[in-house]
Amino acid sequence: MTGEASYEERAKAVFGQRADLYTTSTAHTDQQVLGRLVDIAGPKADWRALDIGTGTGHTALAFAPHVREVVGLDLTEEMLDEARKLAEERSVDNVMFQIADVHRLPRELDESFDLVTCRRAAHHFSDIDLALVEMARTLRPGGVLLIDDRSVPEDDWVDETMHRLDCLHDESHVRQYRASRWIELLENAGLSIELVEPYTKHRPVSALTDRVSPESVSEIHSILGSLSPEQRAKLRLETVGDEERSTHWYIMIAACKAGSYP
Repeated sequence: MTGEASYEERAKAVFGQRADLYTTSTAHTDQQVLGRLVDIAGPKADWRALDIGTGTGHTALAFAPHVREVVGLDLTEEMLDEARKLAEERSVDNVMFQIADVHRLPRELDESFDLVTCRRAAHHFSDIDLALVEMARTLRPGGVLLIDDRSVPEDDWVDETMHRLDCLHDESHVRQYRASRWIELLENAGLSIELVEPYTKHRPVSALTDRVSPESVSEIHSILGSLSPEQRAKLRLETVGDEERSTHWYIMIAACKAGSYP
């Protein structure tokens, strides 16, 4: 990749190469997290849902049994091919997958959806403010935007350290946001906060190094190996069985568009 490549071009390259990994990824297939998202949204059988950054379709497919229709959008054709295969394997026929950029959503989607979901994708958006405005535009009055994404606690050192590690893991990574920043971003997009639910996962260090260049893997291990005992404790970097694990922070946040259904 060249330094001039946009984040969107980087994302297409990275996820085109890793598409099969996300089909079976433990983090992306996590039924506990997917089930919690469904519980938060409380979907209804007549709803239309839009899944932004759908990837290999796990979130879209989780909501499909509960709504009338789901549209899954992503930048990367290889990811969408995997999503279509999963839908076919599961005999799900009310989900449609198509290419789109969250920063330029089609106008025909305006106020078309009762629910918009975006899971593990927002940290790749090059212009998060524009992306949220675009997502809000597709919601009907009273509709809900539901985010599940990488996050960080309100700690400057953890924030910067996780940012460095995530950039080495994936060069299309832009930024993960604290809960306070998410609230600000969503309110700036004209949405009202309904729920903020941070959570953590204690994951293998290999989650950061799988399918990553040898140079970046070496730098990740160098960063982790140089931490003080206090810093290791902040990341909960410890050996469990025969592998090193560390904390990854996430957040679920639901926000509502003003108005009510006609």
